[in-house]
Amino acid sequence: MPFNNSVPRLRRVLPTIALALPAFASSQEGGQTDIAAQLANPIASLISVPIQANYDDNFGIDDKGSVFRTNVQPVIPFSLNEDWNVISRTILPIIDQQDTPFVGYSEFGLGDVTQSLFFSPSKPTAGGWTWGAGPAFLLPTATDEFLGAEQWGVGPTAVALKQSGPWTFGGLVNHIESFVGDDDRGDISATFLQPFVSYITPTKTTFSMNLESTYNWENTAWSVPINLQVSQLLKFGDQLMQLGAGVRYRAESPDQRPEGWGVRLNVVFVYPR
Repeated sequence: MPFNNSVPRLRRVLPTIALALPAFASSQEGGQTDIAAQLANPIASLISVPIQANYDDNFGIDDKGSVFRTNVQPVIPFSLNEDWNVISRTILPIIDQQDTPFVGYSEFGLGDVTQSLFFSPSKPTAGGWTWGAGPAFLLPTATDEFLGAEQWGVGPTAVALKQSGPWTFGGLVNHIESFVGDDDRGDISATFLQPFVSYITPTKTTFSMNLESTYNWENTAWSVPINLQVSQLLKFGDQLMQLGAGVRYRAESPDQRPEGWGVRLNVVFVYPR
């Protein structure tokens, strides 16, 4: 992978990330005892701002392209009453892609936003399961035609997980159908499946694995990246954060999409309530 060629792209992406960070504040430090476990739970009652940087290559019609995608993913929980919470999860992609769809073409800007809302009971079930369900929306916010689908989409989403000692396991699913957009662009009918498992050590190091599988019903094609990551909970001054790094292997990939191995770096800013 041409990592040296990615350095100038990092310089372009990082200022945009800084502008995208929300200025949350917390008057409570909160103990670190269960923070790592809450970060392993995608619908925990915890304000966090994950920033996920992904590098992939073998992209485009002739497999000469590469893409550096940074996902800014604020997670904001709200309490509806004593029994129910709603958790807002947003994915805002900042994309820098080179030599795609053809050699000599490059694009940099925002991709399409995915906004999910999970309505979740404030307490686990008697069997220890935590769950949430609600709507997911695809918003055509891309700043370039090659960075987004130019379609509005909507559908259901749900997540269920169980935490037992240092282990967390569960899965997240959504399905999005386009309902209006550019008539010259293809319709969207996509199902996303994300089974996940993680293990947290006494030093708050988290080892995790997940699949971020997508099935495109329009093209009858799977995309199946397998992600392996290790993360560490740290505190810099008053700021609690989790730093992580990992690799990804695409077990299945549609035509013109990234293939083979990729790299993921992750930082999560944590704001205990």
